[in-house]
Amino acid sequence: MLVLGVETSCDDTAAALLQDGRTILANIVSSQDQVHGPYGGVVPELASRQHIKNVLPIVDGALRKAGATLKDVDGMAVTYGPGLVGSLLVGLSLVKGMSFRSGIPYVGINHLEAHLLAIHLEHEVPFPYIALLASGGHTLLYSVRGVGDYVHLGGTRDDAAGEAYDKVAKMMGLGYPGGRAIDQLAQSGNARAIRFPRAKIKSSAFEFSFSGIKTAVWHYLKSRSEAQAEESADIAASFQEAVADMLVCPAIKAARAHGVERIVLSGGVAANSRLRSKMKEEADAAGLSVFYPAPKFCTDNGAMIALAGYHWLKRGRRDDFTLNADADLTL
Repeated sequence: MLVLGVETSCDDTAAALLQDGRTILANIVSSQDQVHGPYGGVVPELASRQHIKNVLPIVDGALRKAGATLKDVDGMAVTYGPGLVGSLLVGLSLVKGMSFRSGIPYVGINHLEAHLLAIHLEHEVPFPYIALLASGGHTLLYSVRGVGDYVHLGGTRDDAAGEAYDKVAKMMGLGYPGGRAIDQLAQSGNARAIRFPRAKIKSSAFEFSFSGIKTAVWHYLKSRSEAQAEESADIAASFQEAVADMLVCPAIKAARAHGVERIVLSGGVAANSRLRSKMKEEADAAGLSVFYPAPKFCTDNGAMIALAGYHWLKRGRRDDFTLNADADLTL
């Protein structure tokens, strides 16, 4: 089965061709970082306009790279939520139009589900596993029992981890996207230089909060308005260490509480070097296995959409043309 996957949930336009749920024949992503960089975050209207401009060339490029035409495609998958509604509508409208014209069946994919399954693009991870999904818009913990069988364990009470990275990077004048900039700067810093607070939710061991650490960094920067370059590296490293601690601890606790031996990282923040190493350290100490996709499969991509689509198409699911974008879709 050859599946075309299309992803336009936020600011990346992506398309991929996946053969039999295993072989990636093409995976192309067009980033909008330069468009949104001057604003320090994603501007929804600009994102939608860029998707309209880019989505057809990206899909055509993926087909060419795979050496295929639309006639070779057995099914299509497209993100229909959650995300920015204007961005979602671009990809969904395109795939629905292609399906209507060609007769090729399609399925709408929950963006969160695609992230939870993305690990299977590279690794054969047995079910069940605990999945930590951390991105610019989400910080969630799930027990993944199988395709379509997900138990929500907890999430952030306020800001997402990726949003905290972007806001702190903006405070420090590091540009957008913030996660990559802070990760690079932190390599030359001392993670123990500053003890930023770690939020813990007493009522739930599996939930998160990142608003407090943003405020703490803001107050620290305000008190040291003329920080030297070397101190900036210490600030980045100390902030990153605090965020890693707040993400790792609930995930380890969830694995122990549910008797699950495997933890999977997913979402854009899963590409962070310190989060990956910290999770590995703590998982090893707890006798757990940890898995994480390559960075290109942590961020938004068409291959993970195609993978989720493959599983649903294989089960006989087909969506009709009444399917609409759902910006607040849950899992």
